[in-house]
Amino acid sequence: MTSAPTWLSLDRNGGDLTGQIYRSLRDRILLGQLPAGHKLPSTRAFAASLGVARSTAVEAYDRLRSEGYIEASAGAATRVAALERMRPEHQRDERAPVEEKRSDRPSYRGLFRPGVPDVSDFPHAAWSRHLAARSRSLRTHQLGYENPTGIRELREAILEHISATRSVVAEPEQIMIMPSTRAAIDMLARSMLRRSGRKTAWMEDPGYPAARLLLGDAGADIVPVPCDEQGIDVSKAEGPQPALIYVTPSHQYPTGATLSLPRRLALLEAAGRHESLIVEDDYDSDFQYGSRPIAALQGIDRAEAVAYVGTFSKVLAPGLRVAYAVVPRWLVSEASEALHRRGVAVSTHIQAALADFINEGRLRAYLRRMNQQYAERMARTVEMLESHFGGKLTVSGGNGGLQLAAWFRDGTVDDRAFVAKMNTSGYGLMPMSGFFIGTSAPGILFGISQAEAAAVQRLAADLKLMLD
Repeated sequence: MTSAPTWLSLDRNGGDLTGQIYRSLRDRILLGQLPAGHKLPSTRAFAASLGVARSTAVEAYDRLRSEGYIEASAGAATRVAALERMRPEHQRDERAPVEEKRSDRPSYRGLFRPGVPDVSDFPHAAWSRHLAARSRSLRTHQLGYENPTGIRELREAILEHISATRSVVAEPEQIMIMPSTRAAIDMLARSMLRRSGRKTAWMEDPGYPAARLLLGDAGADIVPVPCDEQGIDVSKAEGPQPALIYVTPSHQYPTGATLSLPRRLALLEAAGRHESLIVEDDYDSDFQYGSRPIAALQGIDRAEAVAYVGTFSKVLAPGLRVAYAVVPRWLVSEASEALHRRGVAVSTHIQAALADFINEGRLRAYLRRMNQQYAERMARTVEMLESHFGGKLTVSGGNGGLQLAAWFRDGTVDDRAFVAKMNTSGYGLMPMSGFFIGTSAPGILFGISQAEAAAVQRLAADLKLMLD
């Protein structure tokens, strides 16, 4: 190959040239446009044809090889591996049973699993440099037990980030570093139930199943509070005074609704009246598409009724195991003691490296790039569902986050059975009925973080077989 392929056009201003090359080659391999056995040019020739560094081509080839798309041996040319491929929708024999058609398809291994980021674009090189540097330079006092709530450098870096992006108002001492949002929710629930002497917890319905389990394990009696397109409606809450109220106001999980300002004010008023703690789970608010996000609930709270919870598992990668809670000042002492007592901690090396990663602007740059990519993938998924299945599905959300809800217009559909059949191809979809405590409605929850064009095309074809 002496000239760049016409189908591979790099966006020089978009960054991540390795990822662009990787995705272009991967998609064409999956679609059969690069057939099994097709000889690829050497990395040197390929890099020269595209006008990129050879290391960029080498890294793209390495990713494809490690995932099984291409193969090579010492002294031999690199060739496309033999795969069971996607076929364009018009080539399908739609008279064949769904099970029979699926028998020869590659598994997607959860490509459309909700709430999971695309880790293929993780900035490995930058992160490795920060982690290696901190592993060599940590001082003795940073390696002890003196920081049960996290090192100050990271707490300050997180505060600067969420103050600028989410309008959070706090001091570094209010920030607690933990390995997951689940650990944060568990700590806040146990602390508040113990402090208040009450057992009731209000929770969005539908809502996050893990939070429901955590609240129950902490001893709470859960009262479901209905949500609609404006978010949680506390005017419809019933039962005893709540000790705490769990909400996801930026992107309600799973519906994607944004809590309206009147509902936010009503929620804050209810929390003040009942002397309750609001647990604001802001799990993927860094991803906003098409408009500036509304400020975090914590930022408009003047009575210190809100504990704000965030995570880097959705922003960067689940494997980092770093989350945080911004607790009201009156709860700082109890929360710190709870963390110390339970031994919930994040590696100091990880914390220090993450602080450097944020302070050097790496997080902001990464978020800019991923917001653009996720916005395109969300729009692609929404367009596919509305244009092909608008008569049978109603799409909600789509303005941000990593998942998209679609509701069956036919309320009698068994969404659990439907999703189970779809997931025999490994999609990782979730039935909406599984998020309800009270009366449920059928639907499908799609993850969009890896919704590349080829994957969406395949998903549309399988949905068509199921819905027709």
